[in-house]
Amino acid sequence: MKTDTDILFGGIRVLMQVLGAVETEQFIALINRESFDYTEWRKSQWQYETVASLATSVRALRENGGD
Repeated sequence: MKTDTDILFGGIRVLMQVLGAVETEQFIALINRESFDYTEWRKSQWQYETVASLATSVRALRENGGD
């Protein structure tokens, strides 16, 4: 199992490869400014969905190539 530090460095490495140094720095600054609460978002994310409606959405995504 990877340590938190390993995961952080791996994430930074991927960001640097994809975005470059300047945009990676900008991305990190954006994340740090954001007051997004992931836990609260997850509580309401599927609030109005049922298992059947989610299954229908997944089937449609598969049929359309995942787009």
